[in-house]
Amino acid sequence: MTTDAKASARERLLEAAATLTYRDGVGIGVDALCKAAGVSKRSMYQLFESKGELLAASLEERASAFVATLLPAADDGRSPRERIMHVFDQLTSQAGAPDFQGCRYLAVQIELKDQSHPASRVAHRVKANLTAFFRAEAEQGDAGDPDLLARQLTLVFDGASARAGIKADTPTGLIAPTVTVLLDAAGMR
Repeated sequence: MTTDAKASARERLLEAAATLTYRDGVGIGVDALCKAAGVSKRSMYQLFESKGELLAASLEERASAFVATLLPAADDGRSPRERIMHVFDQLTSQAGAPDFQGCRYLAVQIELKDQSHPASRVAHRVKANLTAFFRAEAEQGDAGDPDLLARQLTLVFDGASARAGIKADTPTGLIAPTVTVLLDAAGMR
């Protein structure tokens, strides 16, 4: 097998893992992943040590796109308060898509429960980085308790994402006022 063929099989597996686990959950079987990717199980195990490693690599590959769609550019000139609101505006926009199923990183952590699972470790890091973004902005905006505010904002993000993902609620008109109350109470500028 040539290097190009291996890379192609790898990319197909990563795409299948991203698509199927987001739609159907992490319990999707190896057979279904391989079938969707058009790759034999033997090839999958040559490319990835385990299904868990495939899931972790798939999550890792999408992490930068997740961040790019949510977070504002580092030097965008907006206030910390506006930068935080940007994240929630993005979530509201994404949640309006018909195929939105919530935050894939939160879903993985909930489904796997095992914090030592390779995919759970990637998901935990990505979510921790979002909380760190909130904390840094809260510090820049002179929040009274940046750590508490960051945790509260993550809770709102995850809750809104989960509720929208299961089609139990829509974040439109709900998230912005909720976040505004938190930012005001923290003394954010």
